[in-house]
Amino acid sequence: MRFFYLLLIYVFTTVPVLSQQEIKYFPGELNIQPFTANLLEPKLGFSFKLNEGDIRLDIGNSRDLIHFKSNEFTTYSLGAELFTFTKLKGEADFHFPVDAVDYLFGINAGYKTIHNDIEFGLRLRISHISAHLVDGHFDPQTNTWKDNRNPIVYSREFIELLPYWRKEGLRLYGGFTYLFHVVPKDIGKSYFQAGMDWFFTGLFSKKINPFFAYDFKLMKLNKYSGVNSVAAGVKFGNYDSSGFSVSLNYFSGYSFQGEYYNLYEKYFSLNFNIDL
Repeated sequence: MRFFYLLLIYVFTTVPVLSQQEIKYFPGELNIQPFTANLLEPKLGFSFKLNEGDIRLDIGNSRDLIHFKSNEFTTYSLGAELFTFTKLKGEADFHFPVDAVDYLFGINAGYKTIHNDIEFGLRLRISHISAHLVDGHFDPQTNTWKDNRNPIVYSREFIELLPYWRKEGLRLYGGFTYLFHVVPKDIGKSYFQAGMDWFFTGLFSKKINPFFAYDFKLMKLNKYSGVNSVAAGVKFGNYDSSGFSVSLNYFSGYSFQGEYYNLYEKYFSLNFNIDL
């Protein structure tokens, strides 16, 4: 992490000697848009688990700090992200106590180039995640943690590399993640990822775009297993920029919530998200 902080300082102090037409500080849009079905992305919204009543609450942001254009087709970026994804338990009388929360913060670098209407790019992330059980998981009547699941130390620092290819509304990607520090120790230090998001542009207008997205991870918890995330819905706004989306999602695999990392889940959810 220290290397990338030094890199940010270096860029901000040396880049101004270049042509000012090639540099943009704190741009309004991201160079690399979040991957739609990937659960580990910055989001602003809610996810309602159907038939369970539980809610995932996402509060987070990702901002590019600088864009550097080497030519009219190629853009490099450096950015930072900070977000939480929170598990809320559905109870009677419309109560949603906070059960667990995960925190992520990190930095990223992006590269994007366009040639003959085809876009190539990649995103590199260095991030930290920690997870915690919260008071909504504690039963004051019995003075015990619910479901026989006690708090554990969960922490991981990782580097992620995701190259992608895009033509109009279709984007394909694949890459890997390496955890250079992780607790608990039974979590594998590397996993592989592939996916796609497909926005059906031109069916209605530029501001209404149906989409389908799929993300697959091959992860190791004692042994390798797959994690599937599927999303189908509608995005209001340009498909390749910020907007608002509504989708029906399906998830199967070990939980992405750190305190539930060894719990295998299958569920559908209804998602509402402000896309960055």
